[in-house]
Amino acid sequence: MTSTPASIDSRDSSADLLGNVLEVDQVISETSDAVTIRFSIPADMADDYAFSPGQFLTLAIPSERDGWVARCYSISSSPSQAGLAVTVKRTADGYGSNWLCDNVAPGSTLRVLPPSGQFSPRSPEADLLLCAAGSGVTPAMSILRAVMESITGRVAFFYANRDEDSIIFRDEISALSDHFGDRLVVRHWLEVESGLPTAAEFAGWAAPFKDREIFACGPAPFMEMVRAGADIAGFDTFRIQTEEYRSLSGDPFQPIAEIDEDSLSDAALVEVNIDGDAHVLAWPTTHTLVDVMVLNGIDTPYACREGKCGACVCRIGQGEVALGRTDALEQEDIEEGYVLGCQATPTSRNIKIEF
Repeated sequence: MTSTPASIDSRDSSADLLGNVLEVDQVISETSDAVTIRFSIPADMADDYAFSPGQFLTLAIPSERDGWVARCYSISSSPSQAGLAVTVKRTADGYGSNWLCDNVAPGSTLRVLPPSGQFSPRSPEADLLLCAAGSGVTPAMSILRAVMESITGRVAFFYANRDEDSIIFRDEISALSDHFGDRLVVRHWLEVESGLPTAAEFAGWAAPFKDREIFACGPAPFMEMVRAGADIAGFDTFRIQTEEYRSLSGDPFQPIAEIDEDSLSDAALVEVNIDGDAHVLAWPTTHTLVDVMVLNGIDTPYACREGKCGACVCRIGQGEVALGRTDALEQEDIEEGYVLGCQATPTSRNIKIEF
């Protein structure tokens, strides 16, 4: 883990760090080992913390040894709800989850990066198949709430847990199912009753929804089961979106080093197309694409800055780059020209990038 100065408090709003210090206005106990933490968002930060359902936040968790550690937690609230909430499940050896569950209360403050991530449906009006296991329900719940708030969107929801007491959002899911009828079909799978779900069992339940896009989040074996079951049931495997949890070892809150004038002499020229706008920037080999965009004041999707979360994925339209770490990409993604903006550095003079 990259150490951070213990003398600096990440919760100090005047500290020279990325992100903003937000105040917690509510902590809700969901199960014996899971809590929802809701942040209030000041009016002048509303645009910075606007989000799409399924995205995540990166929090600076205070640490006496390291100053703070960075951890990513999925947003569980929908964009229409007041504030911004993450839901955290305590894990046996997880420093971040245990600190949050034990220490955060209304009035607490934490430094938080703006929302990021690509695990979002194109439209809340879409018909979806959501698959979650354990705390993987967090981004699924954000998506579920948003789709149910739409006029026509429908959801089939496969949710696996150890037992009934471990079901996060149990009462709300039941209430939503009762209220929305055929628009929401829920299958609770409990390990104590049925064992772990197999690909064949999942396929048998999911087959009637094979025209839908799948959004799946949970432990790696669960994700592999969903992929295999979807293949058996005849789903289009290119329409399976997954969200994987990876621990961060670096510090995305540290400021990005300014670009030295000398490094601009042989800088590449990059055209970045994002959110309908085109930006032409000088891109030296000393900095990643995310570095250059942030330093130029562009609203840039990123979180970990170490190639693990996939928030900054983009596609090369022209030119070549050095890929750096590609943990968050599949080989097929790389072959199709996708790169991670927080890792990519230029190797040709003229480059075009699409977010």
